[in-house]
Amino acid sequence: MKRSAVPIVVAVLAAALVGLLVYGVVARRDDTSLDSAVRKGQRPAAPGAGVTLPTLDGSARRSLAQLRGQVVVLNFWASWCGPCKNEAPVLERAQQRLAGSGGTVLGVTYKDDAQSSRDFVREHKLTYPSLRDDRLDLAPKYGTTALPETFVLDKSGHVVAMSRGEVSQDFLARAIDRAQAD
Repeated sequence: MKRSAVPIVVAVLAAALVGLLVYGVVARRDDTSLDSAVRKGQRPAAPGAGVTLPTLDGSARRSLAQLRGQVVVLNFWASWCGPCKNEAPVLERAQQRLAGSGGTVLGVTYKDDAQSSRDFVREHKLTYPSLRDDRLDLAPKYGTTALPETFVLDKSGHVVAMSRGEVSQDFLARAIDRAQAD
């Protein structure tokens, strides 16, 4: 007597589906990504606070930890990035606003030539400090892979807002207000 292969195939597929469901439930973890936390209204600690990076001229090293107690607009940028050029005046206006209230914009270059970065700062008349992340010691901690990306930190060093892409004046104004509220 010949048996039909259909019931065997159905049983194997059903077992595989149950196995996948069990794996999905067991392997599920809370999403602790920076993006997800900020989207949920949480204020995760800014990653990489202790990472020190050189200034554009190489004369000193700075870290986010040194800026604790200030609102910080952390912006990853590069001279070759078109949207970075577009948002430079918006970030400079944010710097002017923050300078009067004990805060700063902090630029961090991403895969950029040091001289090109210095030329960019000069061309756009930027007054806020910028650091070089040539070895990508800081950017990956924020999940930065494309430019520009901006993270607004409150005075205690927590991320209150973020933008993966070119920032607008409205976004920065609302994010800085939120960061200064505490």
